[in-house]
Amino acid sequence: MVEVVAALIWDKEKFMICQRPAHKARGLLWEFVGGKVEPGETKEQALVRECMEELAVTVQVGTVFMDVVHEYPDLMVHLTLYNASILEGEPQMLEHNDIRWIAPAEIQQYQFCPADKEILAKIIEQTKTY
Repeated sequence: MVEVVAALIWDKEKFMICQRPAHKARGLLWEFVGGKVEPGETKEQALVRECMEELAVTVQVGTVFMDVVHEYPDLMVHLTLYNASILEGEPQMLEHNDIRWIAPAEIQQYQFCPADKEILAKIIEQTKTY
């Protein structure tokens, strides 16, 4: 089981999604910024490091939004998605093919990594207006 962390970063009514590079597993699918937890680091430390490596931003890690376990053909992941906010820096595409800010209503227009499907359903559910 691979421990993976990711950030749910909001800017007003939109949240950040990143497109995986074409040459990587699940290439060109959309995901939340993040990555594997390295030995000796906490999940929060891993998320701060990944956001710096992938976007050149410093984030403040908040509460856990959701966690899911997903089995891909090549690996099993335990993904913990944290609420996070950018403290410093403008997001740059150091690792990803593209970065977008989208509203929950736009989720259906993007092809996401399968592990993110439950999370996206929760985002849609929580942002419905009655």
